[in-house]
Amino acid sequence: MSSPQPSESTRVWFKSSYSGGNATECLECAHTPTGALVRDSKRPEGPALALRAGAWRDFVENVSAGWLTPLPPAP
Repeated sequence: MSSPQPSESTRVWFKSSYSGGNATECLECAHTPTGALVRDSKRPEGPALALRAGAWRDFVENVSAGWLTPLPPAP
C-alpha cells in the first residue's frame, strides 16, 4: 500500500543552503514519497516539476560532481 501524497498545505518546501539568501534565481524543493518537487521560489503558486527519486538523486550527484555546466547568459 502506498503512502498518500502530502497535501499542498502540509508540504515542506526548502531552499538550498547554496542559495545565498538572495531573492533572485532560487529554486525550492519538497520531498514526496516517490521523489521530489522543484519550483521557482519567486512563483510559489506556479507549476512544480515532479521528479522520481532516481532522477532527483542522479541530478544532485551530477551537480555535486561538477558535471553540469551553467548556460551562458542570455543576450
